[in-house]
Amino acid sequence: MSRAASLLFSIVAYAIFFATFLYLIAFVGNFPIAGLTIDRGPDSPVAVAIIIDLALIALFGLQHSVMARQGFKRAWMRIVPEYLERSIYVLGASAALIALFLLWRPIPNLVWDATMTGLETPLWIVFGVGWLVVLLSTFLINHFELFGLQQAWFHVRSQQAQSPKLRAPFFYRWVAHPLYAGFFLAFWSTPVMTAGHLLFALAMSAYILIAIRYEERDLKGMFGRDYDEYRASVGMLTPKFRRGNT
Repeated sequence: MSRAASLLFSIVAYAIFFATFLYLIAFVGNFPIAGLTIDRGPDSPVAVAIIIDLALIALFGLQHSVMARQGFKRAWMRIVPEYLERSIYVLGASAALIALFLLWRPIPNLVWDATMTGLETPLWIVFGVGWLVVLLSTFLINHFELFGLQQAWFHVRSQQAQSPKLRAPFFYRWVAHPLYAGFFLAFWSTPVMTAGHLLFALAMSAYILIAIRYEERDLKGMFGRDYDEYRASVGMLTPKFRRGNT
């Protein structure tokens, strides 16, 4: 693949990801702009819906975690160029989410309904804050590298990426995984919680906790004792304030 073609591939992969990310917000928020949402879609018996929905979340979790592991990356890059590895990963994650959008089976049984109460607006605010934290966190840790554009751009320019450095900008001064914390806020903050939404929130939360364990193992392998010291000084998903960080 030529350098221009590889850059174009990465741009297309990024565009698909970003559209998928925006749809995920509408999907979880059950917004009318999205045809299929967490509470709107094909009807199925509850048992069938649970099996299908959990299988879809498991598919996303396996793709998202397995392809992110260092051992898989080393084997995978014997087949695909290093500068396209992340873009292919992003495409895979987008495909798994698109499958979830298309095949998700709502379970409409009501768990709580806070609409027309004093809690409705605060819940929507927390929902929006969660997604904002997710997006800002990606920029704090290098948004364009995270989604594959930087690698393709450096390949076009015959430029080598710098060795990764352990940094703790903004949110990361208090929370080790603010991106995941943002997802927690977004998935759980809803004025109308159906059984299907609850299943989604529980299963995705369980996946996040598992993913954190593997991600921290990789980071410890990369940064060694420095990461151990950093991790001991901050919270995992909630802030741990320390002197000098205010």
